[in-house]
Amino acid sequence: MTQSFTAMVAPLGFDAQHTLSAGGLKRPSVRFVIGVIAACLVGTACVDAADPPRMKRADAFLGIHFDFHAGDDCNRVGERTTPEMVERVIDKVNPDYIQIDCKGHRGYSSYPTMVGNPAPGFVGDPLQIWRDVTRKRGIALFMHYSGVWDDKAVADHPEWAAIDGAGKPNNRATSVFGPYVDTLMIPQLRELAGKYGVDGVWVDGDCWGTMADYGETATRMFREQTGVEVIPRKAGAPYWNEWMDFHRDGFRRYVRHYVDELKASHPDFQVISNWAFSDHMPEAVSADVAGLSGDFSPDDSVNSARFAGRCLEDQGVPWDLMSWSFSRETRKQKPAVQLMQEAAQVLALGGGYQAYFKQDRDGAVRDPAEMDVMAEVARFCRDRQPYCHRSVAVPQMALLYSTAGHYRESPRLFHWNGANGVRVLRSALTEMLQNQYGVQILSEHQLKGKTSEWPVIVVPGWEYLEPDFRDELASYAKSGGTLLLIGPGPAKLFEPEATAGTDFSIVSVDQVDGAFPTALKQVLPEPLVEVIGAKDVDVSPRMLGNKLTLHLVNTSGPHATPPDGGINEVKPVGPLKVSIRLSQAPKSITMQPEGKPLEVTWAAGQATISLPKLELYSILVVER
Repeated sequence: MTQSFTAMVAPLGFDAQHTLSAGGLKRPSVRFVIGVIAACLVGTACVDAADPPRMKRADAFLGIHFDFHAGDDCNRVGERTTPEMVERVIDKVNPDYIQIDCKGHRGYSSYPTMVGNPAPGFVGDPLQIWRDVTRKRGIALFMHYSGVWDDKAVADHPEWAAIDGAGKPNNRATSVFGPYVDTLMIPQLRELAGKYGVDGVWVDGDCWGTMADYGETATRMFREQTGVEVIPRKAGAPYWNEWMDFHRDGFRRYVRHYVDELKASHPDFQVISNWAFSDHMPEAVSADVAGLSGDFSPDDSVNSARFAGRCLEDQGVPWDLMSWSFSRETRKQKPAVQLMQEAAQVLALGGGYQAYFKQDRDGAVRDPAEMDVMAEVARFCRDRQPYCHRSVAVPQMALLYSTAGHYRESPRLFHWNGANGVRVLRSALTEMLQNQYGVQILSEHQLKGKTSEWPVIVVPGWEYLEPDFRDELASYAKSGGTLLLIGPGPAKLFEPEATAGTDFSIVSVDQVDGAFPTALKQVLPEPLVEVIGAKDVDVSPRMLGNKLTLHLVNTSGPHATPPDGGINEVKPVGPLKVSIRLSQAPKSITMQPEGKPLEVTWAAGQATISLPKLELYSILVVER
């Protein structure tokens, strides 16, 4: 073997000089050299021509996620991981893909990595078992990999950490301006893609783990870009917004960098950054990711999914959302029906669905009985897949999630929590859904130049909008659209137009209270769909191909405050009368997945049907 070390690492995209000097390893360890050589020799993992094809994430509908965030307590990883264990998961759930742990927030890898930080002890190679079985079964395999958040990396290399305002290294978050991504993350992802041939990665702890960095590199770059000498230290200080935006752009560059590097070396490797371009990061997609994804709140999950799904559905990229299969507060397994109600919120918006189950500290699936729960949920989802996956919303009400307003107000770089505008938005969303309005949550990049597509645009609580977008909304209100303003912030922004007389269609309310439903009826007196008989029904009018589909989700029950044992029953609601405004009488309306034709009454441009009850989630398919 006569190749130089530099030449040998080139196929994986390693830069030997950078790796060994840029704040990383001072010299190559034996483990590092052997790992790099092994990965280069393996290249792209061998694939048997007889293996069935695996679905791309962009086409996937149903997945299952496992992780356990390996730590220094894990010294027998793989001891109980067997092909039979993996086969049982696949046989029970029949997923399109499986995500498993490979590096959690603690920074220890749960497979015998040669280029990262392995857990203390292994029995065999558990990752190879997962890969061998999923390959033979035609199931895509994704890795749960903690990105920015890596306790072990910053403990070993404090110079990789984001530095706080007092000059102290963060004990969890790496800097998106530092060498971590090139020295550890990209090489490890290439090991996973090359040596193991995994299909992709779901990068956890990424946007929401990113912190403002007062380190030398970041502050120097900020000064060079802005000319600002005094670095702001707190909200309200001069140039604080510019400082925060600088870090947001740094994160975007970091994601694009590792996505593009992996595509260059392993073009089929699929990358998803958890919560990127979502409710945490309400902006246009600016990286070549394979899809968008996030794990919504494990508690009060129905309301969390209502919000998160509507922030993803119009981003123009395939997406899915994940339930935690257990409560964070009680740590107890949720019953199948509780997960079905959570899944219904995602499916009714056209998304894919996955659920998270725990692994034991040796990496084995914790409780085989939990897979029986997931099997029930999977059947529920599959029954509805032909009538929901990839459906698109019929424009009714647009609820503005202002990127500019949120980023000005939020105390964090990337998270929905903390902005008053989002608090008002979520309250308004709940009230609008309980009054059976079809609602989309949209940001500036989705509305600019297209405002006329929505009869009503709701501006909830934002105290700042970019002037050109504010003016576009005012023009929209003058040319036939209606603005519904909630709170003093929006009222002040549009005060000139609101007091200008009848030329502008603007309705303003002080808050989301008892008068709010009256205001909704004023701005949209004739919605596409009206449901009479129960408030606890979310209605989503959508198109699937050329067919109108009406998604009815039963949201009754104590999902905001579930009992200690979880929700074991969702009681049916009804009877319901559903009226649909159409240009002509429909040929038929069928309730799916029940396959039940419904009797239709046609009068005055409305098709009306009666449902004795709504169990949990049904779709009305309108043939025209």
